[in-house]
Amino acid sequence: MKINEIFYSLQGEGHFTGRAAVFIRLAGCNLKCPFCDTDFHKYTEMTELEIVDAVTALNKECRFVVITGGEPTIQDCTQLISFLHLEGYVVAMESNGTHKPPFNVDWLTISPKTRFTTHAEIHVCKCNELKLVFDGKNTPEDFGVLAEEYYLQPCDTGNAAENEKIINDCLNYIKENPKWRMSLQTQKILKVR
Repeated sequence: MKINEIFYSLQGEGHFTGRAAVFIRLAGCNLKCPFCDTDFHKYTEMTELEIVDAVTALNKECRFVVITGGEPTIQDCTQLISFLHLEGYVVAMESNGTHKPPFNVDWLTISPKTRFTTHAEIHVCKCNELKLVFDGKNTPEDFGVLAEEYYLQPCDTGNAAENEKIINDCLNYIKENPKWRMSLQTQKILKVR
């Protein structure tokens, strides 16, 4: 498998915000989002068992793994997830929803990017959480995806004044549409990976 990096940190977004996790960032993505902050072109080839060994070496007590990218569904993660399950891990995956996820993932987060880039049609109809990047320009929608939880995440533009406006607009939208919850990128606030 093509691995960008494996690291231990806190989940910064969505349902599991604040939970310790080992992150497996897979290389490659099928989209080109203008706000993407990940360099997913560099990678190391690793077998599934090498990945499990690397995860375990980072922290033997943490039993929560997040597979992310890039876009993790462009690589077959089914066997990796099975090996992680055998070692007692709960496995979450963060995807843009353009490809079907592995059947054996424990928690699926879909973050559609159809409003920001081309070829981003959603091919997932159900997930645990739907997380939209909120830019203040487009009205949020669920794209017909059935989720247990719905989150809006203010877009980080790199401009403090613009970010403040987006956060306020997001807050006001959620107050008027309580189906949605706020998801801040707490990893950026805490300055952790």
